[in-house]
Amino acid sequence: MTTRAFNPLSRRQWLKSSGLVAGGAIATQSLSPALLPALEAPAAPAVVNGQTTLEGFLALEREIEAMRRADGPIRLASNENPYGMAPSAKQAINDMWKEHAWYGAAAVPELRKIYAKQMGVPEDYVLVTAGSGDVLSIVALAYAMQGGEVLTPWPTYEGLPRYAEALGARVHKVALDGDLAHDLEAMERRHVQSVDLVFVCNPNNPTGTLTDSAKLRAFVSNASRKSVVLVDEAYHDFVTDPGYTSMIDLVKAGENVIISRTASKIHGLAGLRTGFAIARPDIIARLQPCVTSFPGVFGARAAAASLQDTAYQNMCRDRNSEGRAIMQTAVKALGRRMTSSHTNFVFFDTGMPVEKVQAAMLTKGFLIGRAFPPYSTWARISIGTPDEMKRVAAALPEIVKPATTGQ
Repeated sequence: MTTRAFNPLSRRQWLKSSGLVAGGAIATQSLSPALLPALEAPAAPAVVNGQTTLEGFLALEREIEAMRRADGPIRLASNENPYGMAPSAKQAINDMWKEHAWYGAAAVPELRKIYAKQMGVPEDYVLVTAGSGDVLSIVALAYAMQGGEVLTPWPTYEGLPRYAEALGARVHKVALDGDLAHDLEAMERRHVQSVDLVFVCNPNNPTGTLTDSAKLRAFVSNASRKSVVLVDEAYHDFVTDPGYTSMIDLVKAGENVIISRTASKIHGLAGLRTGFAIARPDIIARLQPCVTSFPGVFGARAAAASLQDTAYQNMCRDRNSEGRAIMQTAVKALGRRMTSSHTNFVFFDTGMPVEKVQAAMLTKGFLIGRAFPPYSTWARISIGTPDEMKRVAAALPEIVKPATTGQ
């Protein structure tokens, strides 16, 4: 279906379309003079000093919800930010539109500088990539090809393990524990000297689980003495748990650790492919020759603006928490087992093959995630707007049966 562009009408445009303005003049016989200043007043700005205003966010929310309903089915399958890019990001693209025709535009170096400052590291600790998926591929190329060995929990984000296997690497997959979280003790036992690369996604995708920070830090630090460790923190910005901390401090301490981050999630730039690797300069230098694609100028400009637009990030995070709570309440009401999600999706046991849940949800107007073996009855549903999640919650009991005692 063709995507429609929704452009909210100004007050004057609405009046003209309603026949209340003719030839540019207000039909004063139809309107009280007291109403004219309000009708002609400019709309509240969407962005002030680089920060999205509440009025700007609410206007965007109305526009986005209307657009998503019109496009249908509602996309709840790929953990996208339903709100898309911040108004400040869109403004940044418009301001630098001329750069789309240039090679070597300043957008990427400037983004690198901004990002390094925010992370508290020198610029040579940062590699800007075409999405965080590109970070995973680059790391696999640098450390796992030609018979390399990779250690990873499973299931997890599949980009790196699958790419490594395609390169001829041997991938050791360690099952999750009973809570569907990383089994660090089992991974420690499997971590032999021949392992070149250890991969950890925290919070994990598709389970949404968060590994205890102290335990993960100890594991990563110990593992980095024998291998390079890549910690994928794609969902970092959605975590509200006060005990959570990033592993970036291990990079700053000079350990053999790479952190991957993305602008695809809370920044809503999945289609513009902008990601980041943070590591020691010698590791960045090893990754650089393995780069096979480059981030575009629009993604870089949008990411730079969004990184500094903390108001937009906070509003997206709050809406995500609200929508996630709606879904969690609905699943709990059915008595279904569910992980403790710290992301922009929920993961729960439906008691039936996920393909059946997908098909049923599609008839209700929602596109949800696929199966993630071996959890073939568990559904991953991304968080949309709160109103969208209320509709999903209402539809859920019509599709998923309540758990029986002992389930």
